[in-house]
Amino acid sequence: MSDTENNNETSPADELAHRRSRLDMWREAGVDPYGCRYDETQQTADLKEAFKDDCEDPQPANVAGRVIAKRGMGKVVFMTLQDPSGTIQLFGQKNALGEQFDLFKKVDIGDIIGVNGRLFRTQKGEITIREFTFTLLSKALKPLPEKWNGLKDIETRYRNRYLDLISNEESRDTLIKRSQIIREIRRYLEDQGYMEVETPMMHPIAGGAAARPFVTHYNALDQQMYMRIATELYLKQLLVGGFHKVFELNRNFRNEGLSKQHNPEFTALEVYQAFGNCETMMDLIEGMIRHCAKTVVGTLHIKHSEEKTLDLESPWRRVNYEDLIKEKAGDDWFDLDKDAMIAKAHELGAHADKDMDMVQITQEVYDLIEPTLIQPTFVMRLHKELVPLAKRCTDNPDLVDVYELVIDGKEISPGYTELNDPIDQRERLEEQLKRTLGTEEEESGKIDEQFLDALEHGMPPAGGLGLGVDRLCMLLTAAPTIRDIILFPQLKNKN
Repeated sequence: MSDTENNNETSPADELAHRRSRLDMWREAGVDPYGCRYDETQQTADLKEAFKDDCEDPQPANVAGRVIAKRGMGKVVFMTLQDPSGTIQLFGQKNALGEQFDLFKKVDIGDIIGVNGRLFRTQKGEITIREFTFTLLSKALKPLPEKWNGLKDIETRYRNRYLDLISNEESRDTLIKRSQIIREIRRYLEDQGYMEVETPMMHPIAGGAAARPFVTHYNALDQQMYMRIATELYLKQLLVGGFHKVFELNRNFRNEGLSKQHNPEFTALEVYQAFGNCETMMDLIEGMIRHCAKTVVGTLHIKHSEEKTLDLESPWRRVNYEDLIKEKAGDDWFDLDKDAMIAKAHELGAHADKDMDMVQITQEVYDLIEPTLIQPTFVMRLHKELVPLAKRCTDNPDLVDVYELVIDGKEISPGYTELNDPIDQRERLEEQLKRTLGTEEEESGKIDEQFLDALEHGMPPAGGLGLGVDRLCMLLTAAPTIRDIILFPQLKNKN
């Protein structure tokens, strides 16, 4: 209800008319219904924390927020005020408010007000503000979603995130935690001596990853540009330039599908350390994720369901890619010829055909394995064709010294011992370019000569990692989809 005079039969048109009449009423009373500066000095959670059970002395209260509930009749009106930290009850009594009481009764659910009064505890023990003055700061012309059912329509929640944040405490808590996780990522890296940097978001070449880019046009240069798909090649140039520990935490863009796990605009972290290696990066990412979990969520055991709890505390498994394949497909997998591989892949339920090479067929089998890796697992030593920017393993030049960190069946972070040999790097990039022939990636695929030129000036041995920040937030908050941890996820326009 908008106020005590309304009833549940009010139509949307009648409700809008009622609120517009209230708008005129406030103006006629000499009150600006859209207010001005209000110096709130406290948050509701702080008020409640300060007003302990043994506190009997009147405590001042000065807060601002949105009215989300209202009840009462006659000479008493109760309201619930919501701010970013929580809610608090208001007790409006005619004798205490005096001339403001009639105006207080005209406050609708959804209006934003400032309140300056004092705290007391009701007979039921609820901390409440009474004997206050109030200021109307913003008049709501549309009602909020019905209180008890909240905002249940999923698409409406994502399209109108402001209503979702007002109505759903769980959504607010999840998105607040996202902000805190990002803050702790920065804090952890800075405490480790890393420097945050910024690199271009528009690239002349779509490099650093295999993905379809968004294409734009730079009018001033009359040049086609690509929204970046990764920051890797620029960050490595900073290693050449003499920065030893750098990171960037910002947006990447990939013109690919929408799903529960993917958004075309996503937040990514990349970190590089001169004179480090793959093991350096495994230690770093393990420590950082544990720090975020403990600091923000308060536990290293993240419960996703009654059947599934992620254990971030126990030692994280480290296993070779080839060993996982053998566990699934048999110890003789890498001794099979191509036809036998295809037959075995089909038997396992993986896609495979004669147009694929043996590395691609093996990767299809791995795609069956990855969703089963629930507890933190570093999958190491992948084939060089899968990771063209990583350094070869010293004992097997067909493999590269990399990890893929998988948690809850999803890749959270890749990390490498970085390739700093410019000759080998050119050969690997040329091989990658050949594999994209006939695909959408071919249109934007080019060798980044500026990057190779930098390598030829000498890049120190280094370790590097990437982190899907959105996926990490999903993991730590147990959010079911990526849209739940992005304030404004991409959605198809309504017809």
